[in-house]
Amino acid sequence: MLDFNERRKVFITCKDRSVTYLEKEVRELGFVPESVQRTGIELIASMEDCMDLNLHLRTASHVLFEIKSFYLRHADDIYRRVKAITWEDYLDVDGYFSINSVADNESVTTPLIVNVKIKDAIVDRFREKFGRRPDSGSEFSGAVFQMFWKDTQATLYINTSGDTLAKHGYRKIPGKAPMMEDLAAATIYATEWNT
Repeated sequence: MLDFNERRKVFITCKDRSVTYLEKEVRELGFVPESVQRTGIELIASMEDCMDLNLHLRTASHVLFEIKSFYLRHADDIYRRVKAITWEDYLDVDGYFSINSVADNESVTTPLIVNVKIKDAIVDRFREKFGRRPDSGSEFSGAVFQMFWKDTQATLYINTSGDTLAKHGYRKIPGKAPMMEDLAAATIYATEWNT
């Protein structure tokens, strides 16, 4: 079972050119970034911390909690590597999950193949252990698993935000040309406006 206090790598994504403002927010919340990249910040935090980050960050898009990072040479190796993960620690057999992936590897001709291989590995593990499997689909209404794969390095995350934070229903009645909340927050930070 997942320990909500266990600290692991967390990657917080943001829009391009917003990382300066995201870093300021993260530091104001008492977290120390391990690395700052163009579209995100990596830090060490617990799943409980992720809940706070999702609640308080305004310039972030997603808060990703690392499940496993591993060497991955070819798309044919995805199924075996992913199936070996103890998915029952992250997902209930009666639950629902979706997969999202970003892959930059010469063996990947379409990103959808990565999603399908991950999904097949998860459901096959559940079928073998429990005789049944969780539902899956494209809706971000249950557990959302995210994979980033570049060259031979792959990392699987729980996307603790689900859909992007800017789409969590803050805007009940949008205007004709609404600005996404994360972009609006970064814009306000950039003006150094002090209420």
